[in-house]
Amino acid sequence: MKKIEHILYGREKKITEEETVRQSLPTKEFRFANPFIVVHHAGPTQIVPGQQVRIHPHPHRGFSPYTFMLQGEGFHRDNAGNDEVIKAGGVQWMFSGRGILHSEGPTAEMLKAGGVQELIQLWINAPQANKWDKPFYQAATRDQLPPVLQQEGVNLRLASGEYDNQTGPIQNFTPIISAVGEITAGRQVLFPATPGYWTLLYVIKGTVLVNNSESVGQHNLIVFSKEGEEFAVKAMEDAQVLFLSAEPIDEPVAAKDNFVMNTPEEIEQAMEDFKQGRFGELDY
Repeated sequence: MKKIEHILYGREKKITEEETVRQSLPTKEFRFANPFIVVHHAGPTQIVPGQQVRIHPHPHRGFSPYTFMLQGEGFHRDNAGNDEVIKAGGVQWMFSGRGILHSEGPTAEMLKAGGVQELIQLWINAPQANKWDKPFYQAATRDQLPPVLQQEGVNLRLASGEYDNQTGPIQNFTPIISAVGEITAGRQVLFPATPGYWTLLYVIKGTVLVNNSESVGQHNLIVFSKEGEEFAVKAMEDAQVLFLSAEPIDEPVAAKDNFVMNTPEEIEQAMEDFKQGRFGELDY
């Protein structure tokens, strides 16, 4: 069994004037599980009809914001020409590469009608060799995510990677396995996990018992040891979880503002490039 090395609670963090998220990675106790750099859980938030809330155009370089829309629906627009809507259960991956501007938030329809918005956004690092590649965008609907670890009372959907004889639709430079879904109270799931990989489990809601020994509540991120081939999760109440596993990127990490690079100098360069308008323009 994989042992628990860290349990990291998602503390509230204000990322814009109107947007607060729970951040379980990085924390003071544990920085990065490279390529997993950031885990942000936004919501669930009740949007009142007519409310205006969004994140305005901002730059990224060197990594991929990777979004799991849990409830509601959001827009994505960037200056590489992508203009998409992601609905509940869907995922989107934007590789920022050498530089991109994008904006995001609830769709105009969602703001008009109101409703509940909830999402998780990960920051996935890119290897140094790919950081200056051309940006790209990919997305998949809930129905395009194949079910994995199927049994009664378990509904887990694979978004990326090779897992349980299935292949997730989202592709990446580094092998990254990501699956999201629900476990009914009283059900136990055995999660196979590749030895040597980073392996994480975020408890979106509910409480789970890990390896029949440790109770972990919602908004906690579990970081497992790299040794071992599996871990067990039993839902003590109806639960929703995000399973993550990836081949480590063994390179230095410099992360600041909206950039993830290898050195502080590259971060300073990115900030200067943005200031000088080298990221281009996005009017929306």
